[in-house]
Amino acid sequence: MTEEIKVRRLTAEQAQACVPALAEVLIDCVEGGASVSFMLPISRDTALAFWREVAQGVARGERILLAVEDAQQRVVGTAQLVTSQPENQPHRADVAKVLVHRAARGRGVGLRLMQSIDEAARAAGKSVLVLDTVTGGAAERLYVRAGWQRVGAVPNYALMPDGAFCGTTFYHKQLASD
Repeated sequence: MTEEIKVRRLTAEQAQACVPALAEVLIDCVEGGASVSFMLPISRDTALAFWREVAQGVARGERILLAVEDAQQRVVGTAQLVTSQPENQPHRADVAKVLVHRAARGRGVGLRLMQSIDEAARAAGKSVLVLDTVTGGAAERLYVRAGWQRVGAVPNYALMPDGAFCGTTFYHKQLASD
């Protein structure tokens, strides 16, 4: 059903305008158990502040922000590409906060986001991408389907939103130049 969704790269102004909708996606994911740097209970103020900071990063040219809209133009997913890297890594970017609202899962949103991340990275001149995710989580299957390679796992790396420890698995993707 991927024809019902649209992935947009947001400008800084669009990112700022989408802060409330992006906050809803983040809150839904955290409340659904996603270990994405936030703990329960996550407040709306916390989520709004996070997305405002992301929008500022977009304005500074430090990251690319993608948003997925459904047929009703509601934001149902998002992902970031952190392009600002150390001087000796101009070819690399980090993928962060790949989030899909629970109501939109199973419709190809995650895979479309990952394909769009690849396209944005290539357009930004990036050839090496890295990300991390909860070990054993559904996102691992998504990343493997999208062509990512597992590097390794660190036990007890982070906390789940409920406070339980979780392992984190690191992945990389080498983008072929066109």
